[in-house]
Amino acid sequence: MPKNKFQDVVLTIIMATVMVYGMVVYNVALNTGGVTGQTFFLALHELPIMVPIAFILEFFIVGKLARALAFSVMKPTDRPQFITYAISICICCIMCPTMSLVATILFKDTHTFGTWIQTWAMNFPMALLYQLFYCGPFVRLIFRTIFREKKVETSNEIEAVEAA
Repeated sequence: MPKNKFQDVVLTIIMATVMVYGMVVYNVALNTGGVTGQTFFLALHELPIMVPIAFILEFFIVGKLARALAFSVMKPTDRPQFITYAISICICCIMCPTMSLVATILFKDTHTFGTWIQTWAMNFPMALLYQLFYCGPFVRLIFRTIFREKKVETSNEIEAVEAA
């Protein structure tokens, strides 16, 4: 979808923000025992820390690695939707354990290997489903809206306008 580095940065910022916010809401709900109006407010406190970390990881490391992994099973001639799904799955498979480790170190009371594995195990199903069915399509819709391609006028349309 992105056609240049600027668009890639914009897409990554939007994706990191929406994905991190959703996952932080989920983790706050797990920690507090449910979802309330307060849950969405509490999740905002972690965004200034977690979004830049997610952006840097995804933009500079994970995105390239995920594409390489996805194209180890996909061909460039495969349907674009399936390529997008493959890349999204690979990104989740890398980002989820990585961000779970970061969250364990920064926000958990115990910083053990077991705590990280438990955090990762709790987050992975949610991250994958959220990315594939909600966050990914929503962010791509936002991106397409921002970078709407201009319609190329055909010579017949131009002649019709000039004749009028």
